[in-house]
Amino acid sequence: MAFNDSLRLEITMPRVAAQVTQINMAHLQHGSWTPTRPGEAGQTLGIPMAFGASTMLILNNTNSQAPTFLLTGIPALRAAQVWISIPFCLLYVIALFGNSVILLVIFHEHSLHEPMYYFLSMLSVTDLSLSLCTLSTTLGVLWFDAREINLNACIAQMFFLHGFTFMESGVLLAMSFDRFVAICDPLRYTTILTNARIAQIGITVLIRNVAVMLPVVLFVKSCPSADRFDCPCILFSYVLIIRSVLSIASSDERQKAFNTCISHISAVAIFYIPLISLSLVHRYGHSAPAFVHTIMANVFLLIPPVLNPIIYSVKTKQIRKAIIKFYLRSKAKCNQ
Repeated sequence: MAFNDSLRLEITMPRVAAQVTQINMAHLQHGSWTPTRPGEAGQTLGIPMAFGASTMLILNNTNSQAPTFLLTGIPALRAAQVWISIPFCLLYVIALFGNSVILLVIFHEHSLHEPMYYFLSMLSVTDLSLSLCTLSTTLGVLWFDAREINLNACIAQMFFLHGFTFMESGVLLAMSFDRFVAICDPLRYTTILTNARIAQIGITVLIRNVAVMLPVVLFVKSCPSADRFDCPCILFSYVLIIRSVLSIASSDERQKAFNTCISHISAVAIFYIPLISLSLVHRYGHSAPAFVHTIMANVFLLIPPVLNPIIYSVKTKQIRKAIIKFYLRSKAKCNQ
């Protein structure tokens, strides 16, 4: 249960007579589930899997042997999965390279040792972790037909997948607080967001993630949706930001204030729009082909880590200048 969505999973347990219960795995992320017998109209449940999940067979038996899940790839497109792996691999490379560059630049450039960029580095770490926790499974299925995964590995991957998703939502909330303080109370910005307080915020996001996800994984019943917790708070912070910006008399100052929020607004949009769209597809798209669920889930998991470093590199002048400076300095060292 640690892959995207709409991948068929089967538990195999050779030489064991067992009663089979079928569960539709489309929406476990959005509520508790109730098993249904094969042939009945199953309830959509939904666990974002690293490469989709639509059906899982659970064997009710007393055997202590751990079950093995079989990952069957993208429904109806298994014959073309080698070609499908090319864009997947490209997206992973962009995500890993882009976020690594952001982290290196922030670490080496002292001019970027400010609250906004500390939060950006947290976002990059989260995006890197989210990409890495699905990389081996996804490419293993696409390239090497490595379809087996045991129950412990499946639960562990579910924890990290949902955990880093939930953590990214928390980081975006912290970044919205940063923008709120910078625009609504700029004179106290550095005194409010000190290094110690930023560290406290980061630790709080991490502890909240573990506190929410660990019981979920232990009981494996439902996975909370991050948009239920943080999206309303982010929207509320921007209502206050907009109200503060509109009170500025100078149009140039208003434009400048809005420009400081564009990158963060874009990051929020590319995270929450696919998440909400995926939720709607799971809840109302029962008649949609299975590969639609897989595509939507992979868009949700891969697009934010790919686009976030690009957005911040293009839209944030300080980041763009620092990347160019870092590149020229590295090139000069290589030529020496």
